[in-house]
Amino acid sequence: MKLKHSDIIIAPLVTEKSTELKDKKRCLCFKVHKNANKISVKKAVEDLFKTEVDSVRVVNFKGKLKRYGRYTGRRPSWKKAYVKIKKDAKMVEYFEVV
Repeated sequence: MKLKHSDIIIAPLVTEKSTELKDKKRCLCFKVHKNANKISVKKAVEDLFKTEVDSVRVVNFKGKLKRYGRYTGRRPSWKKAYVKIKKDAKMVEYFEVV
């Protein structure tokens, strides 16, 4: 299944940790598609945000087991990507209008 660049990156993750990484180490955090790999994430970020990517790290998160009364369920599994931007490249702002 061929994914489009807009399908690979689902949403930016804005947390205290991610904003600190963005300010100090030029590293962005994104929630990405479960079938995405490092190469596809790099191409998607470069294409969508018009910047140069230095490296990509990908982390898989398993869904937590949750109980609702006597019934058990599971939250969905998801994938996170840490994208490091090159020193001389333009830094991405999440909320700017393109």
